[in-house]
Amino acid sequence: MLKGLINKVVAGAVVAAAALVAVIFLGITVYHLLFLVLPPAGASALTFAVFAALAAVVAVVFLKKDAGDHHDEDEEPEGLAAKALHLIKDRPMIGAVGGLGALFLLLRNPALAAIVASFVTERKMERRGYRRRR
Repeated sequence: MLKGLINKVVAGAVVAAAALVAVIFLGITVYHLLFLVLPPAGASALTFAVFAALAAVVAVVFLKKDAGDHHDEDEEPEGLAAKALHLIKDRPMIGAVGGLGALFLLLRNPALAAIVASFVTERKMERRGYRRRR
């Protein structure tokens, strides 16, 4: 069972690497074809635009929600944490941006990072049965 799982993981990694190399060389081919008729800066800009448009189309196609997938909840979540979790589930980009913002804030203020770390470690120790000595 474990050998089959490892084989699937390795096969997936090989396919992903091959797809990455194929996309890179497709980009190089498009650039060189455009380089024949445009200056280098124009060819690179147009190649970027082609691949950005392709990425946008793929994102819209694969990430769009079907009409049947959207379920309206009758109840509003109570509490700030529940509302934030509900918002992040509905709009994951907001969660990613918020997480990056919080990470930036913690990296810019080491004292705040230490406070957050102490809360997290204290909570984990309480769950395991350790108590703070006073």
